[in-house]
Amino acid sequence: MSHQQSVQPVSLAQRPDLARIASWIEPSTHVLDLGCADGKLLAYLQRTKNVQGTGIERDPQAVVASVRRGVPVIQQDLEEGLALFEDQHFDTVVLSKTLQSMLNTEHILREMARVARYGIVSFPNFGYWTHGLSILAGRMPVSKEMPYEWYDTPNIHLCTLKDFQDLAKSLGLIITDRVVFNGKKELRFLPGLRGTLAVYRFESPFAPSL
Repeated sequence: MSHQQSVQPVSLAQRPDLARIASWIEPSTHVLDLGCADGKLLAYLQRTKNVQGTGIERDPQAVVASVRRGVPVIQQDLEEGLALFEDQHFDTVVLSKTLQSMLNTEHILREMARVARYGIVSFPNFGYWTHGLSILAGRMPVSKEMPYEWYDTPNIHLCTLKDFQDLAKSLGLIITDRVVFNGKKELRFLPGLRGTLAVYRFESPFAPSL
């Protein structure tokens, strides 16, 4: 059996956030997925949109899983930056559910804007209303999107929707799209209070004019 025959079809049905991210990516473009995990998003984009994708992942087991899906992946810590890529080398760069665990948030966002015309980020919304109740009760919040206790969490830079929007503005990032989820449901009403996960798409201030 060939390698291609052994690759299982990829579905994003259980990850509406990844499905929305995929909907923002144009066919036959170059995509960089930072912290690509098992490569599911890039494998889906390669199959359905003829995307040329590259992943970056630190975890060795996730790297192996990505390769098995047919996804080219570089094993590297994102904190080291994206210096191996030239300016505007990609059309889109994705950072899914990883922004909040970065030591240098501003640096990775600047690097995303440097290497690609569009950036897409998703992160848990610290403004979700039950988090406030947890803090009022004297405890750090624990939820599906933030399932860790305070002493073992990888999340070091939690933020609200407004926090991220302010940071994006200060960096010159041009926000073009936003979707806020609670579970699998997209929210329109009071997303800052009711949403558990935010997904933003922005345009780089360094992108050449079309």
